[in-house]
Amino acid sequence: MENKQILSQQTWTSFFDQNGSPSFLQSWEWGELQKKLGYKIERIGLYDNTVLKGIALLIKIRAKRGSFLFIPHGPIILNSSQNSKLKTQIEQKIISKLFDYLKIIAIKEKFDFIRIAPILIDTKGNKQIFQNIGFKDAPIYMHAERIWLLDITKNEDELLSQMRKTTRYLIRKAPKDGITIIKKTSKESVDDFWKLYEKTALREHFIPFSKQYITDEFTEFARNNNAVFFFAKKGEEYLASALIDFTKSTGFYHQGASVHTKYPAPYLLQWEAIKESKKRGCKSYNFWGILQPGRSPKNWQGLTMFKQGFGGFQTDYVTTQDYIISPKYYLSYTYELYLKWKRGV
Repeated sequence: MENKQILSQQTWTSFFDQNGSPSFLQSWEWGELQKKLGYKIERIGLYDNTVLKGIALLIKIRAKRGSFLFIPHGPIILNSSQNSKLKTQIEQKIISKLFDYLKIIAIKEKFDFIRIAPILIDTKGNKQIFQNIGFKDAPIYMHAERIWLLDITKNEDELLSQMRKTTRYLIRKAPKDGITIIKKTSKESVDDFWKLYEKTALREHFIPFSKQYITDEFTEFARNNNAVFFFAKKGEEYLASALIDFTKSTGFYHQGASVHTKYPAPYLLQWEAIKESKKRGCKSYNFWGILQPGRSPKNWQGLTMFKQGFGGFQTDYVTTQDYIISPKYYLSYTYELYLKWKRGV
């Protein structure tokens, strides 16, 4: 098995789509966004002879507290019908080969550590894959490790029936209260989202992404018709908004904003985003992160209850993993422990 860089968007996206497209963080668009943010990237293909067995988007991050190689929600590995034990062995082989390549880069280019946020389900066997190589749990998450997923292959009546009673009631109440939902894909829609997003950050006391970041994320995914802004409004006033990113399999609720109001605008907005995902042929709607004690902020409880009200199920990924290259890693480790405390984890 050998590693080769993939330069073809078609090759990358074809493999990504055919093997579940489980996270937009391994999409071609996410790699393009990272380049706009100033990071160097590699799109790594793991080949067994001429057969592509896995892909991994590698982001090279250099920061004052430490520099590291990062793979977000990856690698994506070729689906197989093998039994679970054999499947784990295949995953072990691919991840080990990827690690060998990453370690060479890390040493050659003087990075302090390697960080992987796996897309593998959190099982003893999958954890062991990383422990066998020498990885350890990272002090903080980089991207969601516990997510809330909704199977949207069912019809709309079935989806409504499986929601929490209150959620279903509020979805139906919103139009009676004069709430309407509009979809926007123009660049100007970023300005409308940003006004709500700033208010949300002030109210909830979190550090928001920059406006340029939101703009770049939307632009890259919209380039391939894979991003839509949803707005809930009453009259001319916007009450809630969300940026939904799409892969072939899934609609992702990645960015959200709202104002405090007595109207159930966010409920109708999410329902319309779910229906849009169904129209696109997606099989899942991903509400993104929910409360994970010890890993995510305690104040996520309310947001978690909101997401869970739509029905669905919890999925846990293997905890973000670090492999230490240099003693400088501990500067980053200490700082991230501070961040963990500051976030209220």
